Amino acid sequence: MTTPAPTVEIVEVAPRDGLQNEARVLPTPVKAELVRRSLDAGVRRIEVTAFARPDRVPQMADAEALMAEVRDDPRLSAIGLVLNRRGLDRAIAAGCDEVTVVVVSSEGLALRNQGVGTYEQVAAWHAIAPVAREAGLRTSVILAAAFGCPFDGEVPVGRVLDVAKAVLDDAPDELAIADTIGVGVPGQVVDLVSGLVDLAPQMPLRAHFHNTRNTGYANAIAAVQSGVSVLDASAGGIGGCPFAPGATGNVATEDLLYLLHRSGYTTGVDPQTVAATGQWISDQLGLAQAPAQLGRAGWFPAPQR
Repeated sequence: MTTPAPTVEIVEVAPRDGLQNEARVLPTPVKAELVRRSLDAGVRRIEVTAFARPDRVPQMADAEALMAEVRDDPRLSAIGLVLNRRGLDRAIAAGCDEVTVVVVSSEGLALRNQGVGTYEQVAAWHAIAPVAREAGLRTSVILAAAFGCPFDGEVPVGRVLDVAKAVLDDAPDELAIADTIGVGVPGQVVDLVSGLVDLAPQMPLRAHFHNTRNTGYANAIAAVQSGVSVLDASAGGIGGCPFAPGATGNVATEDLLYLLHRSGYTTGVDPQTVAATGQWISDQLGLAQAPAQLGRAGWFPAPQR
């Protein structure tokens, strides 16, 4: 009897984390097309937008308009990123299926990203959680800067686990860790994921990596080998964090799919379709080429003609 291949779920974040750090602000119909192309590739959970202040993140100023264009697609589980109760109310009214709440693990980035400290953000999560559940939304909390901070430096595993414990007092449906500035290495990933598994053995874990220092893909494979079942990625490898100096792009969805599929994992997502989308969205942004590699290098072995 053949053992089925292990499955990793992909969350496409290009419409939000991909676009929020790009200089060119795309029109709403182009963003909607990015969502539809991702659905066509087989992705089902998509971080569509963020419900943030337009003066702080102008790329997300059309959150409600974008949701109105895509929310009726039956294939889509639409994720909205929210920072506070006002953001949650907007996400509910816009028709999101899920919300991701950000809690920054380091005090320095917490203050610069949201204007309040880490544990004030934890308190915001506790205020959001019952309202989101009452509205029927699935919830995720993402522990940002879990591997390092541009202002505080190293972020110890113990600090992240303490923040996770505080979050888990009102447990989300999913807990995520993010290498917001792309400084982590696989050993850190193993230590942190193992700590989270010990802390909450039944909690589904998700990870979000940036490839700033070319460690994002190694970190991703270390994460799934350690107990993470969901990975974020951005078509074309576009994006980053506008509040973290030097934070370059996310891991590219198509390149991550190559790594996972060739390593024996299944995702239900077609890498070639994503690669074409990565090239297309990079063109829309006026980039000379997509940061991703697969669209240029092609699959191996090459498909038989």
